[in-house]
Amino acid sequence: MSDNASLPTGPKSEAAKAKAALKNAAGNAEANFHEAAEHAKAAITEAANRAEAAIREGLETFRAQSRTYTDAAGHQLDVAQRYVSERVKERPITATLAGVGVGLLLGLLLAGRGGDRR
Repeated sequence: MSDNASLPTGPKSEAAKAKAALKNAAGNAEANFHEAAEHAKAAITEAANRAEAAIREGLETFRAQSRTYTDAAGHQLDVAQRYVSERVKERPITATLAGVGVGLLLGLLLAGRGGDRR
């Protein structure tokens, strides 16, 4: 007799083999799914960290550039203020008349927008 003769053969034996193979495949599939999920989680976390670092770096660059522009604008404002102050001191009547003219012009422009003029 051969060794195969001692093993049961037939529909019950085939069903048991299929059931064991199915359990084994399900276990492997579950393990593969968990492994893939962990890998995806790690990849997403890494991508989020890289994006956060890039955003942080861009924000720091923007802050540095805006500081430069703010300083330059402040300097230009100081220069303009000194210029106007000097011109007003040199010619106070001309400056006063210019101020009155600008005020009158603005008043007329704003009054014209207010409604119908009949």
